[in-house]
Amino acid sequence: MKRVAVLTSGGDAPGMNAAIRAVVRTAIYHHLEAVGVMRGFEGLIDGDFVPLNRASVGGIIHRGGTILKTARSERFKTEAGLDRALFQLKNAAIDGLVIIGGDGSFRGGQKLYEKGVSVIGVPGTIDNDVAGTDETIGFDTAVNTALEAVKKLRDTASSHDRLFIVEVMGREAGFIALEVAVASGAEYLVVPELPFSLGRLCDKLHDTRARGKTHSLIIVAEGAMSAATLRSELKDTAGYDARVTVLGYIQRGGSPTSFDAILASRMGAFAVESLLDGKKGMMVGTVAHQMSLCSLSDSWQVNKILSPEKLELVEKLSI
Repeated sequence: MKRVAVLTSGGDAPGMNAAIRAVVRTAIYHHLEAVGVMRGFEGLIDGDFVPLNRASVGGIIHRGGTILKTARSERFKTEAGLDRALFQLKNAAIDGLVIIGGDGSFRGGQKLYEKGVSVIGVPGTIDNDVAGTDETIGFDTAVNTALEAVKKLRDTASSHDRLFIVEVMGREAGFIALEVAVASGAEYLVVPELPFSLGRLCDKLHDTRARGKTHSLIIVAEGAMSAATLRSELKDTAGYDARVTVLGYIQRGGSPTSFDAILASRMGAFAVESLLDGKKGMMVGTVAHQMSLCSLSDSWQVNKILSPEKLELVEKLSI
């Protein structure tokens, strides 16, 4: 193996740049050439490659976003797009490809692997919904970004005796919402993985009011329902007047936490060394704090579940 390429795909996540840096510098450490692919699979199809060296990745470990840019690619889903990407990899003499992204990115990586490309995936998504790893790059930062906002809202809720509904990201998974709910002491949690009961929520709010607690916090994952919808249902059903805050894309930006910077560095280095060991069609991850490998397809075929212990904590500690 002489030349390794790296691309970022899908939504950006804090720590992606740290992972790019680790891939490049680990490749150089092992006397390999490093190449960056701009704009994800779109850039792969167009042959938009840039040589990367030590200086190229200097000072980026704490930078948010991705220096390689990212884009959705409808063209890559076609046979013509896939064939063009394969041609570009062969033409550039790429021996191994590191893909940093979520399960959608790994589906694309699986197609390349099935055509003979040596692919290793690095899970980078704030949603933490990729099976095969306890944490994904960007998740910890997103949780802490959301938590900082929620803590400020807690002060206002307490000062004005108000009910606040905070909507966090999580299109199909409630991992961010669950972590924020536990860390903020929220009274109620709404996530896509669990059935929602408006009646149970109203009972909970009624009980807290009866005990003299005049402010409450509800954390909602965007994939379960919108905060605005929940506010309307509470108003129409029980007369509760809630304030709504939607955190949105602020959770995807900013410098990575130390946890994410370290995790990304470990994963990026391990990805290159896995390629050197002849591994391909696999994703790196951490299980019980140890580096691990699983097949790319596990990232979307295996169902990653919310922690029952943490779900129970929300219930126990909100009384």
